[in-house]
Amino acid sequence: MKVWRYGDNVNTDQLFPGKHTYTCSTSEEILPHLLEDLDPSFASSVKPGDVIVAGKNFGCGSSREQPALGLKAAGLAGIVAESFARIFYRAAINQGLVLVELPEAVAAWRESDEITIEPAAGVIHVGDRSFQVPPLPEMLLSIRDAGGLLPAVRARLEIERRTENHD
Repeated sequence: MKVWRYGDNVNTDQLFPGKHTYTCSTSEEILPHLLEDLDPSFASSVKPGDVIVAGKNFGCGSSREQPALGLKAAGLAGIVAESFARIFYRAAINQGLVLVELPEAVAAWRESDEITIEPAAGVIHVGDRSFQVPPLPEMLLSIRDAGGLLPAVRARLEIERRTENHD
């Protein structure tokens, strides 16, 4: 597990360059371009379970799904930031990407520290320190577990359809 550290105001163009907006729409097309202008090593080196630690206003910029879709597809365990831009926050929820807004954890992180996120328990481990946050609500856990909002809604509709057919 690697922790990727970025500063304040990382915008959507830095997460996924706008020049690819109309040519890349699937996660497979998006992944090679993640953070290519901010951190060229990210796309080829990120591994499932990695975490991003960031400063204030992470994900500011334009309203596009590709940054959140790509980061989720990369297998990130989550992003811990001082704060998130609201438009990115909503897109991340739609993709089932775990976001933790916790300035104290960001300030506590040191280069050698690992970070573990336990969203259901509401615990973030940073090195040998633990931070309590509100547990991720069941609805958001189900979106994460389903792989995003659309798969979660489809699964819910399928359960309802089966229930109706058995009545």
